Amino acid sequence: MKIPSRILARIRKVKAKRPKTVLDHILKHGQVTTQELRDLYGYNHPPRAARDVRELGIELETFRVVGEDGRKIAGYRLALLPAGRPRRGRGRHSFPKALKDQLLARDGPRCRICSAEMPARYLQIDHRVPYEVAGEEPHPELRPSNLMLLCSSCNRAKSWSCEHCRNLKGPRSIRTCRRCYWARPRRHHHVAMVPQRRLELTWSGEDQILAYERLVETASRRGRELQEFVLQALADIATEGDWQVKPAA
Repeated sequence: MKIPSRILARIRKVKAKRPKTVLDHILKHGQVTTQELRDLYGYNHPPRAARDVRELGIELETFRVVGEDGRKIAGYRLALLPAGRPRRGRGRHSFPKALKDQLLARDGPRCRICSAEMPARYLQIDHRVPYEVAGEEPHPELRPSNLMLLCSSCNRAKSWSCEHCRNLKGPRSIRTCRRCYWARPRRHHHVAMVPQRRLELTWSGEDQILAYERLVETASRRGRELQEFVLQALADIATEGDWQVKPAA
């Protein structure tokens, strides 16, 4: 495969380990599969590694191959676009420290998905709308309203869900993403285009952990699964009194 010099020059500038690993393998073998990224390099979420490459402004083509177990898996190779055709993204800007400080001042040192509080160094800046969808907007990563802080666990979960969402594979509607749980966990209309409502709860601190253990014990005594028990308890609270839940705008 003849790779244009402009693309090679861009690839040579990549220093981050994960995207560089993907690109080095592709340059040597012509392609890389999710199985190879997992087995050879230990990447438990291969699509995230491919996404790192795309966020640097280097296009990858996704295709299907058959894995060792006979199932179809994803493969990636360079997408050599015709000269003059615009790329899907221009590459992600690095986040200045002042931007993270803004987000911390706005939301506090906690994950916006699970609400777990933790030291700021463990929180990661994340796009509410995936970069692959909103990357053409002028400098979207520099707008605090388009960003939030996530813990690494929730960031991985969001990445996996977005990679498998029909919107990312099809229309790439920014509006659809903005109405998703992964973009607006407090006020959402769907979860990756599935008509659901979702709430992550984290109990921390001695008093909250004690309350959680009491929930577990109470659910067990009543022969109920914990999630079912908590959902029913919240539903009972929502139907009591004269307050009403307003529909999401």
